[in-house]
Parts: sequence; C-alpha cells; structure tokens
Amino acid sequence: MTPEAVLSHPPRVLDQTQRESYFANGYVAVESLIGADEIARIGAVVDEFVDRSRGESRSGSVFDLAPGHCADAPRIRRLKRPHEQHDLFWEVATGVLADVAADLVGPDVVFHHSKLNFKWNDGHDQVGWHQDIQFYPHTNYSPLTIGLLLRDTALADGAVGFLPGSHAGPLFDQYNDKGQWTGCLNPCDVAELDIDKAEYVEAPAGSITVHNCRTVHGSLASTRPDGRPLLLNAYASADAFPYTPHPEPAPHVGEVIRGKPARWAHHDPRPCLIPPDWSGGYTSIFAAQAGEHGSGAAPDAGMA
Repeated sequence: MTPEAVLSHPPRVLDQTQRESYFANGYVAVESLIGADEIARIGAVVDEFVDRSRGESRSGSVFDLAPGHCADAPRIRRLKRPHEQHDLFWEVATGVLADVAADLVGPDVVFHHSKLNFKWNDGHDQVGWHQDIQFYPHTNYSPLTIGLLLRDTALADGAVGFLPGSHAGPLFDQYNDKGQWTGCLNPCDVAELDIDKAEYVEAPAGSITVHNCRTVHGSLASTRPDGRPLLLNAYASADAFPYTPHPEPAPHVGEVIRGKPARWAHHDPRPCLIPPDWSGGYTSIFAAQAGEHGSGAAPDAGMA
C-alpha cells in the first residue's frame, strides 16, 4: 500500500501525527506504550535465557554469543527467533505491536521475524550504520521493525540512532570492495551522509521505536555493563512478498497476523541490492559486521 492509502485507514494505536511523522522521517518513537507489569514479565523470561546461556560455549541455533562469553560472565549478542523460543515472545509479537504495524503498513499485516539484541559494554557492541531491506528484499518497501525497550535506555546504554529522511534516499551497497557482505554501509558512503543529524532515542522501558526498512540506522557502543536488551519484531504489508531466502526461517514467518492475505502483489519500481544466499544459515549482523567466519560476511563463508 502507498502511504496515502495506509493513512486513509483509521489508526488503532498511533495518532495521525505519529503516523505522518513515520512516513516523513522514516521512523517514530512512542514512549511507555507497554506497561511496567508486562515489561517485568518479559524481563523475567529474558533473565531465564541469559542464565541458560551459561551452559553454552559457542554460537548456535538459539544464541549468538559475543567473544568472551563464559558461564561466569554470560555475553549474549542475540537470542535468535525469540518468538520460537518462548510463547510469551509470540504473544508480544502478535499483541499491540501488531496493531502498531497495521497503523503503518495497512490493515493486512504479515509477520517477518523477531530477535532479541543485547549490549554488554565489551568494547565491541556498536552497530554500524546500515539499512535492513538489503538483508531481505521484498517487492515493496513496507517492511518495518519495532524495537521494544526492555530497560530504560540512554546514550550510555547504546541507544539506537536514526537518520531522518534517509528512507527516501538511496539504498547503499553493504558489500565491501572485496565483494564480501558486511551488513553495513561502506565508510565512503557514510562520509556522504550528514550523520550529525542522526536522532538517538532515549526513553524509559516499555517505549518503542519503529523504523522503515530503508532508514539508515545504527547504535552506539554501551558504557554500562548490565546487558541492555532490545526486543525487535519485523512486519510487512501482506502485499509485500520476499524474493530471496529468509535469513532465519522459523515458525510463523510469513503468517498473516492482522487482516487478510493479499491477492495482488505491490511492486515498488525502485531496485534493491541482493544479499548473499541465506539458505545455508545466518548468524547475526554483529558477526557480519565483525567479519566473523560463517556469519554471511563472505558469499562463500558457509552462508551460500
């Protein structure tokens, strides 16, 4: 659907000003959308997974572990597919967040994926500037990601920053000069952007950020050692169809969670960069940006 068509439908959660801001800037933030009791429920489950990770020594199908992870000092970069790991995460993904997605992609909403990212103050937890849609091209640019802050987040916690209006600009190459996938913009492209205009979201737990798949964004390195978690769920309009393998296929991927299936595909004429073939597996953006073997950083590195 076009933005005009989306805005013609009455809002479910967001007000019209917030919806218009999203389409103008490529992102929007809403403070304290989720109540403290619900955040506490989610936090308790997150703590269970952190504790479970103490028995893991290498990244696998559930955890992407940071260098230095050990039983005494668990360092998870990502809990993969949380909606598959615990029913509560699927409950969250299909609750009010799905209504937020409907306010911005239209009444027919498809679930794309979920992930739970952490910051651990290990000196390597900055996420470089990137755009999402190059990881999973679709026939149009409706896909968006909703980030749910599970703890109060300030700049020192590694807040996420968005470059307003960048969704209306070009898509950038996220391969390096050797043809290796890095999952982030090249330094020469970053130099052409006015990064000083990036807006970082500092907000209390229960707040959300929503960004479009074309929006340039990244996060700061954290300076606090408490493992800040950020729950991310991605959605798309039902008329947006992927045309490359899903980075992490899982139950509910492609499931219509609001409205009805599309009978016609909507094709945006703007081209999209094609990622490596993810059908062999995928680790995380952290591994890709760090150039770790098997992360998808290179087309022949086990992610073929």
